[in-house]
Amino acid sequence: MKVITAVAALGALVGCASSKQPLPTQSNIEPSKYAGTWYEQARLPNRFQNKCAGDVHAQYTVNPDKTIKVVNQCRTTDGKIDKVEGEARLATKTTPPDFSKLEVRFAPKWISWIPAVWGDYWIMKTHGNYEYSLVGTPDRKFLWVLSRDKVGDGRIVSELLNYASTQGFPVEKVVKTKQ
Repeated sequence: MKVITAVAALGALVGCASSKQPLPTQSNIEPSKYAGTWYEQARLPNRFQNKCAGDVHAQYTVNPDKTIKVVNQCRTTDGKIDKVEGEARLATKTTPPDFSKLEVRFAPKWISWIPAVWGDYWIMKTHGNYEYSLVGTPDRKFLWVLSRDKVGDGRIVSELLNYASTQGFPVEKVVKTKQ
């Protein structure tokens, strides 16, 4: 964690200038390979996961229309299971279509026409054969490190967080997920 903190401090200094730059994403994402279960290893704190105490994971299923069914689940601080279903789609402002730039909504489908219900979900980097994924938002407010294993390799998680710091993310605020 000390390495991450030191790199994060440097990244914060450099990141001020780079946070206005476009956010690079992983090229050639194959939706069928990205689908499946992902376990959260670390994240920037956010309001919609405030109640999550651990066992955070997501299930992605590619639909015939190329949208993705998203099911997020976690164990809350009171021991209950919190589960939410949503949908991901290709980012509407991306030409040509790029599966590394998605938009996700957890609001009811009948209001999906409202742009504000869709949030960015950009796959910045993968590691191995879709074994790890670094996901963030272009405004640098949201960040997740995901792995296929419930307990990920700390070295790889650190590498991904170090990369995120070079892209202007405040990784010094990242919390590790209890799985």
